[in-house]
Amino acid sequence: MLKKQRRQVPKMAARLKVTQVKSGVGNSQRQRDSLRTLGLKRIGDIIVKDDSLVVRGLVRAVAHLVKVEEIN
Repeated sequence: MLKKQRRQVPKMAARLKVTQVKSGVGNSQRQRDSLRTLGLKRIGDIIVKDDSLVVRGLVRAVAHLVKVEEIN
């Protein structure tokens, strides 16, 4: 019988500080929706979210539009 391999999840910071640095205009609707779901509406907006795989996925979708800092 084959053993299942456990996927190792990287250790995450307690919180993430996400700052929008570029506009979502001209990007796909999916990327604009990701910005809105994160709570970002305009350039310069800053949000602080608990670190989770869901938030990291949203940030990864719009990585070219935001700046991310880990806060402990």
